Amino acid sequence: MASGLTGRRRAVLALVCAVAVSVVYGIQPVIEAAGRDLGLDEGSLGWLVAAGQIGYLAGLVLLVPLGDLVDRRRLITVHLLLTAAGAGVAAIAPVAAVAIAGLALAGLFAVVVQITVAYVAAVSPAGERGRNIGAVTSGVVVGILGVRVVAGTLGEHAGWRVVYLVIAGLCAALALAARLTLEPELRRPRASYGDALSELVRLAAGDRLLLSRGLVAFFLFASFGTLWSGLALPLGDAPWHLGSTEAGLFGLAGLTGALGAARAGRWADRGRAPAVTCWALAVLAASWLLIAQAGSSLWLLIAGVVVLDFAVQAVHVSNQHLLTTARPDRSSGVIGAYMACYSLGSALGAVTTTWAYSAAGWTAASLLGAAYAGLGLLAAVLTRRLPRYAQALIQPPREPEEAR
Repeated sequence: MASGLTGRRRAVLALVCAVAVSVVYGIQPVIEAAGRDLGLDEGSLGWLVAAGQIGYLAGLVLLVPLGDLVDRRRLITVHLLLTAAGAGVAAIAPVAAVAIAGLALAGLFAVVVQITVAYVAAVSPAGERGRNIGAVTSGVVVGILGVRVVAGTLGEHAGWRVVYLVIAGLCAALALAARLTLEPELRRPRASYGDALSELVRLAAGDRLLLSRGLVAFFLFASFGTLWSGLALPLGDAPWHLGSTEAGLFGLAGLTGALGAARAGRWADRGRAPAVTCWALAVLAASWLLIAQAGSSLWLLIAGVVVLDFAVQAVHVSNQHLLTTARPDRSSGVIGAYMACYSLGSALGAVTTTWAYSAAGWTAASLLGAAYAGLGLLAAVLTRRLPRYAQALIQPPREPEEAR
């Protein structure tokens, strides 16, 4: 059976993920310039970052379940246009309140990323699902890490508003590209929107596989968030004193590691997702030994960043493969619930890394990141048998011989 995704379609969908997620993280490298322009004091700058995150979390709950009811190609197109609208509002905002509203709107519809992953899972044959998910979700990492480099440089030379004008233009262009290149899904809705939300609550409360993968994701992205929310602190301090543009270039090291993990999807297709999850989490914990050396060696730090992002992407792809295989008819809902755990973990890492750094420096922050990785590994080991449950969901019991 041929894949429902050609190379061209995979490229378009990977770009959709990269650009959509960048609208949430693009403010971080230019936050000080944006705050000055909008008249915000230092204590209020966090609202510019929080707006997109809050909108994103709301979208995971309220919008992603629509993917199980409506043609996902149409949703991808509409959500990209609305993301562009939010980014455009932020770019031309005369005051801080309008900018925050625009960022929240853009974050709300940036969950087109999860609609995209569910679309990929739905149109891919079982033997190619992991490979395709891995290829497309690599765009997410490109967006999260790449925007730090691009926005930092662009913001320094052209201003923070240009960053969001560019993102808005790219979202609009990709909406047209998705409409022209993707095939519509031929399926009938199985429930109403209210039923879809109720199903999401039931899955979040009682689906053992989702709970286990969600717990792993929570600690996985707490570790990830500890690095990327706090890395600018030791780089801007003695002995390096790097500016935002130079610090943003470390995102390139993260991209190298994350893109190197694209093969994790192929491993998942071969039934190795549980094993990949465990060894990658162990590697994640070990990477902090290198990252902790940020105060003395940039080369060791770069090596640690590459290893960390490789491990995070390998676990992330494996988790999504397991969930979409177990719930093919509810792939949007389970991915939405899973990504809510991702968002909460990232927020935990962002909050605690600054606390740890202010209390005891980068060594304490590194110990914290390693601890989150260790807790993720513990959760994965304790729930190692759960993939058998996933197989039971998608493989109906055989009929007894005498009943045939």
